[in-house]
Amino acid sequence: MIDPLDGTKEFIKINGEFTVNIALIENNKPVWGVVYAPVLGWTYHGGTLTGNALKVPEQGESNIQVAKLPTQDETWQVVGSRSHQSPEFAEFVKQFALSDIISMGSSLKQCLVAEGAAHIYPRLGLTSEWDTAAADAVLRGAGGQCLQVPSLEPVTYNLKENMLNPYFICCSEVSNEWIGAVKAEN
Repeated sequence: MIDPLDGTKEFIKINGEFTVNIALIENNKPVWGVVYAPVLGWTYHGGTLTGNALKVPEQGESNIQVAKLPTQDETWQVVGSRSHQSPEFAEFVKQFALSDIISMGSSLKQCLVAEGAAHIYPRLGLTSEWDTAAADAVLRGAGGQCLQVPSLEPVTYNLKENMLNPYFICCSEVSNEWIGAVKAEN
């Protein structure tokens, strides 16, 4: 699955937060992906096919992995869309006593969770499968998961005609700290 320009609005705004995404899908699961942010000079790649995930910034390649989730009284790093924040996202974030919102464009949001720079990415708005498959593969390679809301089943690919994703949460693990908000949304 290929998305030659993920983050069209970011591309138009000339902020550099757009990507080229390529994913290998096997049995409706993303098993390997590459996310390339040419302006930022970042490449993420990996998946369950290779058993790892890597980030390649200008200074060299390094393994990445998701961060351990904080407790409710610690600060949560929550990544959200720079161009598409929804009222549902704002409501979701209210559950955390302490949170920092990291605004980012394109599939880089999932990659921030994969590299441990963010704890959670709730996408409570529409996306297409080509927007997320490559970064989902990288996230899985880094030990994370992309879960459908409200079922909390892994996101799957190439099963529907319309190619729209369900709402989802990217995280390292399911946590009682946020699961109540997911169930309350639906």
